[in-house]
Amino acid sequence: MPRIRDVWINWFEGEENGYNICPFHEWNSEDRIEVLDQAEIVKVTEELFDYIENRLEDLPDDLLNEIFQKSTLRKKMTRITLDYCFVMYDGNRVLAVDTLGYKTPIRKSCLTPKHERIVKEMMEVDRSDCFDVIEAPAPKEYHILSPHPCYMTGLTRKERQLKQLLFMALDQLYTSGESAEIRYWFTEWDPSKYEEIQQNIDKEVIWQQLYEEVKLGWSPAHYELCKKMIKGQPFFEKLWNMQHEEEVR
Repeated sequence: MPRIRDVWINWFEGEENGYNICPFHEWNSEDRIEVLDQAEIVKVTEELFDYIENRLEDLPDDLLNEIFQKSTLRKKMTRITLDYCFVMYDGNRVLAVDTLGYKTPIRKSCLTPKHERIVKEMMEVDRSDCFDVIEAPAPKEYHILSPHPCYMTGLTRKERQLKQLLFMALDQLYTSGESAEIRYWFTEWDPSKYEEIQQNIDKEVIWQQLYEEVKLGWSPAHYELCKKMIKGQPFFEKLWNMQHEEEVR
């Protein structure tokens, strides 16, 4: 198997959706960049690439056996052997993966454009076997706290993070809010529908209608709704402030 050296890595941990693994142009100064002294490169099918990028489920045993302890991380003047770390390539896309010693792809990172180009050039002439999924995985289920990619398409890193915060606030509203509270927030979102909203007393129906209206895209109206809904909630406010602190830096 080919190997690549001196690779810059920006791990995103515990991500089950590929849209949260930020590409190089979205890395910021607060991210902890590491360097892989060397990393094994494996060729995978598009299906296996999608499976690894968008799930936190066990990797195929033949893949794990092939890359076992073949990649190392550089820390200062020390090399640390990683049990299951590799760079995968499906003929088009490139992604680095580390399991932290487990069998699931816990950490994932895009590469810099330079290293991505090097991987592609190396793999175009490589004749190694291509790894594939053992059996077709069950269709992935998305929900409000793990949104479908179509709801995040075209958004910046900050917008994706704030939208997920808005979804968390909406989920809490559904769980603990009363009909009157949901109608209030719907009015904040779209005052023109005040009369229509007040006539609907069914909590489930009115919340679903609000969710359907905010789930696509990102706009100043989304931003203001999120800002208002999280006010006075320490955990949500902390997440909000973290996004704005990163922007200031």
